[in-house]
Amino acid sequence: MGLGEMNKEVIEKVIKFLTMVILMGTTVIWIMMPTSTYKEIWLTPMRAKLGKSIYYGKPGVNLLVYMFPMILLAFLGCIYLHLKKQTTVNQFNSGVEKKRAKFGALRRPMLVKGPLGIVTVTEVMFLTMFMALLLWSLTNYIYRTFVTITSESAATDGNNLWQARLDLIAVRLGIVGNICLAFLFYPVARGSSLLAAVGLTSESSIKYHIWLGHLVMILFTSHGLCYFIYWISKNQLVSQMLEWDRTGVSNLAGEIALVAGLMMWVTTYPKIRRRFFEVFFYTHYLYIVFMLFFVFHVGISHALIPFPGCYIFLVDRFLRSLQSRNNVKLVSARVLPCDTVELNFSKNPMLMYSPTSTMFVNIQSISKLQWHPFTIISSSKLEPETLSVMIKSQGKWSSKLYDMLSSSSSDQTNRLAVSIEGPYGPSSTDFLRHDSLVMVSGGSGITPFISIIRDLYYMSSTHKCTIPKMTLICAFKNSSDLSMLDLILPTPGLTTDISSFVDIHIKAFVTREEKNPVKESTHNRNIIKTLYFKPNVSDQPISPILGPNSWLCLATILSSSFMIFLVIIAIITRYHIHPIDQNSEKYTWAYKSLIYLLSISTSVVITSTAAMLWNKKRYYAKSDQSVDNLSPLIIESSPQQLLSQSTDIHYGERPNLNKLLVGLKGSSVGVLVCGPRKMRQEVAKICSFGSAENLQFESISFSW
Repeated sequence: MGLGEMNKEVIEKVIKFLTMVILMGTTVIWIMMPTSTYKEIWLTPMRAKLGKSIYYGKPGVNLLVYMFPMILLAFLGCIYLHLKKQTTVNQFNSGVEKKRAKFGALRRPMLVKGPLGIVTVTEVMFLTMFMALLLWSLTNYIYRTFVTITSESAATDGNNLWQARLDLIAVRLGIVGNICLAFLFYPVARGSSLLAAVGLTSESSIKYHIWLGHLVMILFTSHGLCYFIYWISKNQLVSQMLEWDRTGVSNLAGEIALVAGLMMWVTTYPKIRRRFFEVFFYTHYLYIVFMLFFVFHVGISHALIPFPGCYIFLVDRFLRSLQSRNNVKLVSARVLPCDTVELNFSKNPMLMYSPTSTMFVNIQSISKLQWHPFTIISSSKLEPETLSVMIKSQGKWSSKLYDMLSSSSSDQTNRLAVSIEGPYGPSSTDFLRHDSLVMVSGGSGITPFISIIRDLYYMSSTHKCTIPKMTLICAFKNSSDLSMLDLILPTPGLTTDISSFVDIHIKAFVTREEKNPVKESTHNRNIIKTLYFKPNVSDQPISPILGPNSWLCLATILSSSFMIFLVIIAIITRYHIHPIDQNSEKYTWAYKSLIYLLSISTSVVITSTAAMLWNKKRYYAKSDQSVDNLSPLIIESSPQQLLSQSTDIHYGERPNLNKLLVGLKGSSVGVLVCGPRKMRQEVAKICSFGSAENLQFESISFSW
């Protein structure tokens, strides 16, 4: 091990130590927040010192306590991922295999069926702790306030005892809802270091966003209902609903935020989301209205509690908008006979991504507003200048794309304007830790496994790594769907059997055909239409928006934008807000909130744009010239020709997963599943906690 590697390990350990300290400190703050100790012993002295600051005022306390630690945590996560990325590359180049993962039992499914879906032991533990935090906070807040309320104290405010208690319960429900809101945006920040540092992706953690969203809306709706009942009992419903206090809580702003939240919440109902996905998708843009009027409602001091997640999401969202402004170079497309197309893009060799990564695609000729996620089937190591996605015709958007490409009468076609966001995926994968790998798919769920197989093939052919024995169990409705297996082959012109370079066994099940199809059906299955596009000069290869050192660049954006934000706020507070606050007329909450929001947006736009332009000037000027003349990855072979020795095709039956999985040999068998919910639940039940100890479960799904 060289001196540089030793230094990296030391830095990684220091980062882990600092992260643990920050997490423990933040956890203690969240636990102590509803107690009298926090308010009287901790918060009061801080407000006495920082609250009088002529540069930050009262919001300065929450900036220090809630916002600064999370931004620092995201910064440290970026540095850690940058070092981890370099270490992983060096390990592969030297042929070093990954170590066995510790605490494998914590990844096993504990809950399989139910409203929460498939939940692992670790997720149950953290969910239990989070719910305990919410109950602890709510009960402490209510207890502390109830013991101080008497009939006499309530009468001084013109309330009955129950009215005074209802008023305080409503306030406490809102405060606890604010705790949930503080975590709501982290799972949907696709490029966030906080997710990648703990091995999560935005796709795998979208369920946490769903859980938190339900909690937020339950608590905020209860908060609003309590106040409606309170105002009705006081005969003040209309006057209170229309109240917009200049220096206090604005009821009208809260009601607008609640209505926007309810509209988003209603469209998340599964039947509405699946049947009217566009309604769900566009309604979710109301999060801008929700957050804006939420800030107006509670004021900037309380809004700084959930602001760290919003801040990280804002950085991620603006970087995505910068990337999606340009059209990418679509080189070719393959139209498969199973209502499926493969799109092949030109890619900058600097862009590296892990297997199972996803990419969002927008085709302007179909819809200028719709973005759809698709799993990448290519390997960035094996195919450094090509990126491919497979799209199955299942909805209106994908059906229009398939009809457009399949109806083309020539193999040469005009340019197709495409914009993308991504790729997004895990920072690294650990498939090498298994003795064998079993991949279970249903229909188009085979796509992430194609990228895994191609990536493992690259490792086996270029590095001295022991590749796990692979078994692919795939279920298809019709025999034409078997053409998806052709995409497993990673290189053009391959004439040897796939089993000669990768230890793989494919078990394909055609569920809706009772017997082997006739020759005509087999012949039609093998017809794959290839289209070549004529890109414009302005079309660019898919490139990393922040260059090859993206995590390091993101760390720079987070730190520099936050510092610029602090400087802007300090100047405005010192010379504009503070002088007005010293007068009898206090500064308006809404104006102060707008100043903070504009300052955050300005700092993010400046730093992100500067980082993008700097990387574009430094890295892409020369790289774009090297990918101008690319030959597309075209594979026109069938499983019968190249996969015959490795493929068993079963007609008229479904895979007996219990029989295929139970009893597999090996100390560690990785079981990956991607497909319909029932299939994922069946596999999860087989691999659940308390079952076969050698089965390590992982579900790959994109639940929108």
